[in-house]
Amino acid sequence: MSSAMAPARQNQLSISCWPLSSTVMTGREPDVASVLGEPVEIRRSRGDRDVYLFYRLEHPGRWLGVVAKRLDGDGFVITCYPTDAIKIGGQVWTK
Repeated sequence: MSSAMAPARQNQLSISCWPLSSTVMTGREPDVASVLGEPVEIRRSRGDRDVYLFYRLEHPGRWLGVVAKRLDGDGFVITCYPTDAIKIGGQVWTK
């Protein structure tokens, strides 16, 4: 994994800084932390080079995605969501 990803992966999750859209993931904070800590794949957003998409398989055909951004050397979660497919973007790392 590139060293550019280290701050995003080491980001401490603070529920108070999660966006309102993450309320659909209430109670899933440990799962979200697991995706950030041990992703199966990391992609870089096509629209913003400071945005990374972390994915971990929950069960066959279902992924948990976490979108995080690096800004001024800090990382924070933008949103998280269940999905049936990994989104398009530049592959940064894969397990």
